[in-house]
Amino acid sequence: MKIATYLYEGLEGLGFVVGKWIYPISKTNPTYPATMAQFLDGGAESMQILQESYDRITTSKQNHEGTLAIEEVSFMAPVPHPKSLRDAYAFRQHVATSRRNRGLDMIPEFDKFPVFYFSNHQAIVGPGDVYCMPQHFEKLDFELEVAIVINKRGKNIAAKDADQYIAGYMIMNDFSARALQMEEMKLSLGPAKGKDFATAIGPWLVTKDELLPFKIPAPTGHIGDAYNLQMTCSINGIQVSKGSFADMHWTFAEIIERISYGVEIYPGDVIGSGTVGTGCFLELNGTGKLHSPNYTEQWLSEGDEVTLEVTGLGQLHNTLVLQS
Repeated sequence: MKIATYLYEGLEGLGFVVGKWIYPISKTNPTYPATMAQFLDGGAESMQILQESYDRITTSKQNHEGTLAIEEVSFMAPVPHPKSLRDAYAFRQHVATSRRNRGLDMIPEFDKFPVFYFSNHQAIVGPGDVYCMPQHFEKLDFELEVAIVINKRGKNIAAKDADQYIAGYMIMNDFSARALQMEEMKLSLGPAKGKDFATAIGPWLVTKDELLPFKIPAPTGHIGDAYNLQMTCSINGIQVSKGSFADMHWTFAEIIERISYGVEIYPGDVIGSGTVGTGCFLELNGTGKLHSPNYTEQWLSEGDEVTLEVTGLGQLHNTLVLQS
């Protein structure tokens, strides 16, 4: 299933995305979850109810009440009000290349455990405009990622059991103000102000059944679901980044195991994968300067249109707007 949170005539709705159409779930059955939060809180029971409804819609040739064309709605973040937001650091290529570009050896702790940090779950945005302050545009960057959302409460979860806590997957863009980030991290704390202004997710939540054709074995020595999904970023229609979700070193199952050690996780918690290899200008600029002293750095600017695309998950479009 593809499940979207959208605005129609000023009201928030939850709907199935089928081709170019939105099927409002509330029109399917008024007792069904009306918001993403209700769906996630319902866990496996809500998942089964909506899957049965989705199957009826996609196999029926009848018209359904309230069906909307995609052009009629504005997509919000699929999970507009997460309980929390964590971002991991799970792609070896990104970590190793970024460290090499700074003249540093690969850090051995990367292979010992998956690391993550907390970001601002109140600054989640969906497709559309992303408002940034002037200082954010000082080396403003994208980060090409995939995120999951949790729909089952748990604690001390073993990696072998962790995938059952995942409701689905979506694209994530962890916008980063690098000038602010690099300055504050000299104090060995953060990232904070370099990250807390906007994280985009969307355009919809894709449940695991949709990704079965892309499923592959986990990396050698690792546990959990893995998928072969191509990931790209384009700025103003020009592709600048290309990677693969298959290259994720730590699986989401292993990240959940780490996160949940001694700590409860809750339905509505969002967890990012971290940046795929080549998936940000910070890495690309470092590689470019390493190969040529005349390399011109690239950063995002006001008015830029940023498009992240991931196989099976769709396209996440954002436009950068200056907020004075």
